[in-house]
Amino acid sequence: MWTSADSPTSRPPAATVDTARIETVSLILAGVGLFCILYLGLLSALLSGFLIYLIVQTAVPVFRQVGLNRRVGKALVLALFAALIFFLVTWGVVESMSLLSGGSESVVALLQQMADVISTARERTPAWAHDYLPSSMQEIETYAATWLREHAGQVGAFGQDFGKFLFHTVLGMIIGGIVAFYRGVGDGETKPLARALVARASVLSGAFRNVVFSQIRISALNTTLTAIYLVIILPMLGVHLPLIKTMIAVTFFIGLIPILGNLISNTVIVVVSLSVSPMVAVGSLTFLVLIHKLEYFVNARIIGSRIRARAWELLTAMLVMEAAFGIPGLIAAPIYYAYLKDELSARRLI
Repeated sequence: MWTSADSPTSRPPAATVDTARIETVSLILAGVGLFCILYLGLLSALLSGFLIYLIVQTAVPVFRQVGLNRRVGKALVLALFAALIFFLVTWGVVESMSLLSGGSESVVALLQQMADVISTARERTPAWAHDYLPSSMQEIETYAATWLREHAGQVGAFGQDFGKFLFHTVLGMIIGGIVAFYRGVGDGETKPLARALVARASVLSGAFRNVVFSQIRISALNTTLTAIYLVIILPMLGVHLPLIKTMIAVTFFIGLIPILGNLISNTVIVVVSLSVSPMVAVGSLTFLVLIHKLEYFVNARIIGSRIRARAWELLTAMLVMEAAFGIPGLIAAPIYYAYLKDELSARRLI
């Protein structure tokens, strides 16, 4: 005899309970993982890994149209991307050596031009301001050497952090390439928790894709505004900067990195402007700061339309993440918020 406690209709099926429990566990693990990525400083590995994964998944259908199967297409995409990275690294090393060794656009020439600018500035400034300006190139070198001695620990820490950043980025690319290559190639039946975690990763990948495509539009807008300033506005004022094409290219490609990319490209432009005159550097800094401030709202507008979020929502997420984790949090905010909205929308909670 069945008792009321033992009746099959008195409690939900075990499978239903297990499914809900597994979903909850996978969500908790995903949240802990995303927190640890920022806490441990692994954001560059996450972004580079997702980027490689997205490139492979996007390019494979193109190769399949010409008759290549999926695995060969993936291998070809990864080989081409590895060759591109090797070319860029080699080109960067060669250009850096050329920049440091000599020539009309070398660092030595840049420093000499800055020294000439400072000498001219001393002639045009009142006598009371001479104490605040270096009198010669030797004084600049002495000041630089003193500063390096006093801040040797900070410089060493910066070099160590940059080395970690490169290591994490390269390792993330390798992991992303491996995951993309073996995606869809199973070794057997996947367990329920593994399937749930893969689903979380797929949602996060979709959020990353939406933000990246939006960031391309943002970078194109920033590049257009920067090109107008470098190619049109400055020449109209009688100022002609060197390396304009290079700076425009750097603005676009580095600008694909949210927030941080714009800061890097702005720094390059200000330094090159300083080689012409301090006033041009101040003008460039003012113009680029305006673009940088505009980017916050453009980010919120463009990315918000892609992830169906209002501008104030994304700005709030960026503010909170920046306060909690600094620049990495600011970069990750659009992706994390897009992922959160996608997970909540899938469960019809918002």
